[in-house]
Amino acid sequence: MKPTHFLLPAALTLSALLAGCSGNVEPQYPPKALQDFSPSATLDERWSASVGDGLGRARYPLMPLLADGTLYAADADGLLRAFDADSGDTRWEVRFDTPLSSGMTNDSARLYAGTRNGEVIAIDRDDGSEAWRARVSSEVLAAPQVNSELVVVQSADGTVTALDRLSGEEEWTYSSSQPSLTLRGTGTPRVIEPVSFVGFANGRLVTLDNRSGQPLWDMRVAVPQGRTEVDRLVDLDGQPVLSQDGRLFVTSYNGRVMALEATSGEVIWSRDESSYLTPLRVGNYLFTVNEASHVLALDVDSGRVLWESDALEGRDLTAPAFVDGKLALGDYQGYVHLLDATDGSVVGRTELGGDGISVPLLADSQRLYTLANDGELAAYDVETVDD
Repeated sequence: MKPTHFLLPAALTLSALLAGCSGNVEPQYPPKALQDFSPSATLDERWSASVGDGLGRARYPLMPLLADGTLYAADADGLLRAFDADSGDTRWEVRFDTPLSSGMTNDSARLYAGTRNGEVIAIDRDDGSEAWRARVSSEVLAAPQVNSELVVVQSADGTVTALDRLSGEEEWTYSSSQPSLTLRGTGTPRVIEPVSFVGFANGRLVTLDNRSGQPLWDMRVAVPQGRTEVDRLVDLDGQPVLSQDGRLFVTSYNGRVMALEATSGEVIWSRDESSYLTPLRVGNYLFTVNEASHVLALDVDSGRVLWESDALEGRDLTAPAFVDGKLALGDYQGYVHLLDATDGSVVGRTELGGDGISVPLLADSQRLYTLANDGELAAYDVETVDD
């Protein structure tokens, strides 16, 4: 039987999904009211611009891309614009004949993006012209990933396809078994030269040999539990984080946050914590946001909780970005929150609106770039408040 997917992005919690089915169903984690605080940081808008109609009704995960001073952003109808990241001036824009559905990745010459009808498009970074287009197995929600030779794409049906980076020709495919019900989202592979680390909706993490697509090791990160298919959801929707010392950090929905030896899959530590978002490593901290929108800081060596903040519970937070010693997160109402990375206290906040924020913010030095769901793109400088 063909798997059935929730027609919502993974950035929406399951509780929000169930709450939307009936006005009588309370979400598991109702959004907390925002509390007053004494700000020690502000977000000062530098520029803003519109990117078409935004993420669309289905909230496609069209995360912008910042590369070499240029900010690339797309809407769900196929509009792609390139902006000067400092001034906001438009460098070029193109409109494709098919709707885009994923974030983008880049190399030195091209951008790579996925479409709703199961294609990958290679785009010239200088002018937006199309270099090649290749068909994969199904809709692409995860940003394609590259190494020196390949573009590795994970499709919504659980198939991983490796394309030649220069021509788009298919090199190999790998297919996983899919449960009958999954979150509306797809894990994003972590691709390096020899291997790709890939998480699947069945709760498994697989390391694939990039020469052949054959699995080198395969392990279960999350075990389905419960009586209903909803209870048994175990998607790995976040992208694995690979450290320079060869450790892999992984999150899973209804599963665990784990640190693994990347070469063998041996578990270094694990902690029961449900999350569908990509974690963030900064120094000795691993930051993650769980399904309740609690923000946690874990010790990277042991998994011990250094701090946990429930101040933004139920607010459908984005994955965190790190800027000037702070964590920056967007929420369903269009607020951007700044948390002190050392203790989790709220130190700054601004309201963008824009029908909410569901894709992660981009950070560069002391600047944040935000894309709201309605397509409003903006750059903000993070400033310290004088005593």
